[in-house]
Amino acid sequence: MARGWESKSVEAQQDAADAPRAKGPALTPEQAARKAEHATLMLARTRALADLQTACVPAHRAMLEQAIADLDRQLGELLS
Repeated sequence: MARGWESKSVEAQQDAADAPRAKGPALTPEQAARKAEHATLMLARTRALADLQTACVPAHRAMLEQAIADLDRQLGELLS
């Protein structure tokens, strides 16, 4: 009995994987580029913030704070 349920579950998972996924409207090349740039800036900001949390040298901390401020500025310009 358990084998029957298991095989049905596997079959349902395979059917779900084969089914086309519902996608939103297609992005224009400009929208795709902006989305990729946003993702890149967010990753860089996340990395700089993580580095800032472990930085001990004041000069390094200041550099990371400036980098985060610059990334925030770029993100603001991208979203406006």
